[in-house]
Amino acid sequence: MIAALRARSGPALFARYAYPPNALGYCGPGGGDELLAELSHHEADGGDDRGLRNLAQGFEGAWPYLQLIAAANGRADPLDPDVVSAYWVGNRLLDAVSPALLFRSMEERFADRAGASWAHLRDGMTADAVPHHDFHVFAVYPWVGLLRTGRLVDEPLHVLDRCRIRSGTVLSVDGHEAEVRYRPLTYDGHHLGLGPDSVDVVMHLGGDIRPGSGGDRLRAGDVVAMHWQWVCQRLDPASARWVQVMTARMLAVANAPTVPGAAALLG
Repeated sequence: MIAALRARSGPALFARYAYPPNALGYCGPGGGDELLAELSHHEADGGDDRGLRNLAQGFEGAWPYLQLIAAANGRADPLDPDVVSAYWVGNRLLDAVSPALLFRSMEERFADRAGASWAHLRDGMTADAVPHHDFHVFAVYPWVGLLRTGRLVDEPLHVLDRCRIRSGTVLSVDGHEAEVRYRPLTYDGHHLGLGPDSVDVVMHLGGDIRPGSGGDRLRAGDVVAMHWQWVCQRLDPASARWVQVMTARMLAVANAPTVPGAAALLG
């Protein structure tokens, strides 16, 4: 487990959000153990982050977005903390990535691989589209398309809800589990939205490596960002607002197309 709830570096911040799906085998190299070990080592002593940097480049879905955000903002490092935060949480760096830049990047990455499905992916390139993680979830992954077919609802909706970056308020903490109040995704047969408050039990990465780090421990009242069943980061008010803004924008992207989304997992 990881002690600090506030990542000290861009690579560590990236790893905090990338670890949950990596541990489940959904993306990135290995099965999560190596990433967690590197993150534990870095956050325990603030040392060398080269291992985290090498692993981050193996996330073929996320890495090109980081490169795109960095280049558009004149940042040399795709793992600059502000670049990483823009991708997972959202910030003003996303404003520098025009729809045309994002479209060209997506075309280079997916047009040949998607074949006929590229036309459906292209439908997601609305004015609200930005290189944020939730854009990939709602516009590139197949789950919105599966919802629209009407054949499956529960599983795609569950995956979309967990794979997006969601914010919530901690109600209680018990060991490495926390109860968090948040608004889950809903689907009415036509559109995705957010339902009334619900409580989810999630794991958190803070806890037991550095004695005396109690100032960073998760506690009731904290507003946090979650990815899958993990708390990734405590959010300040501005960052919490960005999560809400990005959620609204990416739901607009998901609800805009009039044809089903891609039918095969891409990236």
